[in-house]
Amino acid sequence: MLLLQITKIFITGKSLCKETGYHQIGIVNFYLYRCRKCCFEAPSLPVAASEERGECDHWSINVHGVQWRWWVSTCYKDEEATCNEPTESAETDSRSSSNICIKCKLNDAVSGYGGIDDGRFCADCFKSNLFGKFRFAVTSNAMITPTDKVLVAFSGGPSSRVALQFVHDMQERAQRNFDASRDRSLPVFGVGVVFIDESAVLPIPSDEMEEAVEFISSVVSSLAPPKKELHLVPIETVYSSDCGDGKERLIKLVNAVSDPTGREDMLLYLRMLALQKVASEFGYNRIVLGSCISRIAAHVISATVKGQGYSLPADIQYVDARWEIPVVLPLRDCFAQEINMLCRLDSLKTLKLSATSSSNINSLVSSFVALLQEENPSRESTIVRTAGKLIPFQFNRIPEIIDGNVPLATRRRQKRYNLKTNESVSSESFCSLCNSPLDKSEIVDWNTLDSCKSSDIFYTTCCSSCQFQILPQDSTSMDQFYVDLPQSVVNRAKQANDGNLSILSHDS
Repeated sequence: MLLLQITKIFITGKSLCKETGYHQIGIVNFYLYRCRKCCFEAPSLPVAASEERGECDHWSINVHGVQWRWWVSTCYKDEEATCNEPTESAETDSRSSSNICIKCKLNDAVSGYGGIDDGRFCADCFKSNLFGKFRFAVTSNAMITPTDKVLVAFSGGPSSRVALQFVHDMQERAQRNFDASRDRSLPVFGVGVVFIDESAVLPIPSDEMEEAVEFISSVVSSLAPPKKELHLVPIETVYSSDCGDGKERLIKLVNAVSDPTGREDMLLYLRMLALQKVASEFGYNRIVLGSCISRIAAHVISATVKGQGYSLPADIQYVDARWEIPVVLPLRDCFAQEINMLCRLDSLKTLKLSATSSSNINSLVSSFVALLQEENPSRESTIVRTAGKLIPFQFNRIPEIIDGNVPLATRRRQKRYNLKTNESVSSESFCSLCNSPLDKSEIVDWNTLDSCKSSDIFYTTCCSSCQFQILPQDSTSMDQFYVDLPQSVVNRAKQANDGNLSILSHDS
């Protein structure tokens, strides 16, 4: 009966000892073994040494990969029925050690949210770890600098709520540093919040939308100084203020899309146009979205299914500067389970509107990825990490900072983490509707479009995914669809057309 507290041992032979029970020779591959009864660490006995016993029969062997001879105690010889069962103290120590935070080693770990780090950190370490992911993404990609004015897109959901809270925490720390500094050379970046009201095209009751607006206003006003400007913007503002029938045109435009997936994607593009318009009108130079790794993983699969594989690298990076105002994703490394857990721990109130989601590719893929995540918490990160091996585009970085007010450390950090020319793909042609980069096979020959109508030219300059899922197939419906488009989309298409024609004339 071997009673020493041994984790792993390989026995090469054993012989019965008349005095103490067992006298064995073996190979031990661990360093320290201790008797469970008296915890006495006895001197080890090599094979060539004397066979005299030490002060106690309870030996501890301290060897590594060498043959030793030792004596084994018979102190539990009368307790053979219970010798193999773990003691109560051992169970308590094992249970307590498994519930202790692996970072601070002091507090109990939080569990139950199903994330990849479930049961590893206590509440305080969990919060600092999640905020550390956010801060590293911001600093390493130069998303926010002291001279910036940042616009946070706030829908009321958990991801955008945490993004708003983290941006507020960074601004609050910057304000404290500014107040404590003597020269006050570095300004504090400004923060604004925008909420896009989509009730014009979604079946949301008016009273529920009013409650949502009150909720958004209360959340923003409850944040500590510095004060943040709130913009409550209806989605129909994508049309110019001179257009009096913007809401009617928007409804006609969305209803013209027969495919449920295409209708949802069209609404996503219109939402981005609204964010760009607000940011441009009020002087913001960054747009912060709360897209987390869970949402990006679903987008990877859905974009692949919809034939958007070429433009996929543009959508999953930390920075997307193809728009007039760059879009940044500081929560790209955070899981939805972690974000929900943080909202519960910090009592961050969230909002979910009751708009019914139709059955489409996006919702189907989201359910599929959620099921995968339940089976294995690392599935989402595996999907995003695999897609991250695709070469990004040159616009997936913040333009080089030449402002002298920006600290030198920030500029050096940006140069270190920014994409190099040989690490990115250049793209000069974009879809006229969704603004995604076009593959060479999707770029048209502009010499063949001189005699075509504007609507036909617009259709030709769109990506294959938009042509299949969003744009009408018959000529009459396409003409009406083109008329109902926001002027900003039409102008962007005309600028691309004029630019390509000028290039062709220059080449000729």
